[in-house]
Parts: sequence; C-alpha cells; structure tokens
Amino acid sequence: MKKIGFLSFGHWSPSPQSGTRSAGDALLQSIDLAVAAEELGADGAYFRVHHFARQLASPFPLLSAIGAKTQKIEIGTAVIDMRYENPLYMAEDAGAADLIAGGRLQLGISRGSPEQVIDGYRYFGYAPADGKTDADMAREQTEVLLEVLKGHGFAQPNPRPMFPNPPGLLRLEPHSPGLRERIWWGAATDATAVWAAKLGMNLQSSTLKFDESGKPFHIQQAEQIRAYRAAWKEAGHTREPRVSVSRSIFALVNDMDRAYFGGGGREEDSFGYIEPEKRAVFGRGYAAEPETLIKELAADEAIAEADTLLLTVPNQLGVAYNAHVIESILKLVAPALGWR
Repeated sequence: MKKIGFLSFGHWSPSPQSGTRSAGDALLQSIDLAVAAEELGADGAYFRVHHFARQLASPFPLLSAIGAKTQKIEIGTAVIDMRYENPLYMAEDAGAADLIAGGRLQLGISRGSPEQVIDGYRYFGYAPADGKTDADMAREQTEVLLEVLKGHGFAQPNPRPMFPNPPGLLRLEPHSPGLRERIWWGAATDATAVWAAKLGMNLQSSTLKFDESGKPFHIQQAEQIRAYRAAWKEAGHTREPRVSVSRSIFALVNDMDRAYFGGGGREEDSFGYIEPEKRAVFGRGYAAEPETLIKELAADEAIAEADTLLLTVPNQLGVAYNAHVIESILKLVAPALGWR
C-alpha cells in the first residue's frame, strides 16, 4: 500500500489561456481541488511555496481553510523555504493550522530552490551570519523550529502579566501535540537526507536532485532514500520514518489527455544547472496509456522505496481536469501496482 496525494505549485496567470487567472483563483481552486481529491479517496493535498512569484506563497491560511473543509486528507507543503521564515512565528501558524485540521498537517520544509529575486530572504529581514551561507541559515532556523515544536517552556514569564500564567517557563501557543513528528525535509543531496534523518524529520524528495553519480534519476533518488533510512536507524529513532517522492504522471484515457500530454515521445531524464557549478538531474515525467504506465512505473526504483507518492498537477487546467488526472491514477494505475 502507498499513500497517493497531489502536489500543486499554484501557478496563476492573467492569460486568457489560463484557468487560474489571479492569486484568488489559485487559492480558491486549491481548496476545491483538495475537497475533490478527498472525495476521490486521495491521501494528501500538498502545496509548493514560492515568494515573489505568481504562485502560492503564504501556506498557512490556505492549509487552515482546507483543514476546515475536509475531514481525512493529509494537508501539507512541499516545501516551505526556511530562509524566509521566522521559526517561532511559523510554529504558531503551523500549530493553529494543525489544530484546525485535527492533526493532519504534514509540513515539508527545506533550504529552498533558486528564487525569483536575488537573495529574496533579505527583503524578509533575514541574512546569514558572518561566515555562514544561506543554506546554513535555513538549517539553523529549522533546528529552532524543531525545538519549539516540542512544546517545552523556554520563555521567562512576566511577573506582572496581563493574564495569569501557568507555572514555569512559557512555551509558544497554540501547541499541537504530534506536529514535531510530521515535519519533512526536502533534500536535494544524500548528505542533507542523512542530516534530516539524524534530526528525526521525514524525507521529501522531488523531481530533481543534485547529480552525485551520473546514474539515472530514479536510481540516484532510491540510493538517497536508502542512505536516509540507514541514517535513521543509526540515530536510534523509535518510530518508522516516512518518505515521499513526487512525479508528473498522466494516464492518457481520453482525447483531452492526449491533446495535453500525448504529443511527445518517451520522456527521459535531463541534466542541467539550477545553481552555478551544481549539476542537477531532473527526473522524467510519465504520460502513456494506463497499461504502459503500469509497466514503466513498476521499474521506478525510487517510487518503490517511498511510502508516499505526490502527483504534480497542472493547476492552471482547472479543478475538474486535475481531479480527473488524480482519479485516473487512483483507479486505473495504482491497483495494478499494489498501491491500493
């Protein structure tokens, strides 16, 4: 069995060809798609966070709204860029969203990817300390977040408060028990996956990672997952970790599917540079008749290693079409692969 959810970047464009023409459209359609996905039996509704872009950027109001309108589906991010975050304020927002959703929040965080502006986190008031990098800053802020999510008191109370305090040091409120174990790290390298395992975070691995061997993407990703699980075991954590991978997968079952995704030949991995001097490998997408998809996906080693699969969706094609994309995988592909 495998959990299957969707991952949306929440793109919007004023173009007449877009079904999502404003930020309001992106937010409201995201809520509608999460509701539809739950009704179809999907397990998760996840959203990417990008700043300074025509995409989803402020996740907690969206996640809270989805949490209030759904009952079972996991709600989460993949990922929030920790270079932009105040970890204490984030802990409060995340705690509130998780309580509204009844403990269904799965919070994916990371150092983030190259952004729309140069050093965008500086506009948010954050900068690496002398001698440190932005990646160092993201990991340091992550460690603060993980600590405060434990719910331990750390702040000295005012001896003359406006309202009575409980005894001892004060913690952040609202505190949501169990959220600390539902934090995921988006790792682009084997080393950061191992770091995440040591800190007791679940692992998210996307459709790209830095190239560390020249091997096909799904093999490098599978090796990353195995290194993560070995580090988790070595760290002595008592619970079972979770691992997700994301993929673009489209079952071609009608003329609209073929018009959108059936025009090209078989997709292949690609290699390129998303940062200077850091070669990355980008995983192929899948678009084929269900019978062919089943055979191709069965050979994807990383999907086999993961317990959760996130389907990246073309959100600008509208809620109804994306619900169809999700339903096609759930009903026509997943059962034959033993995912359902």
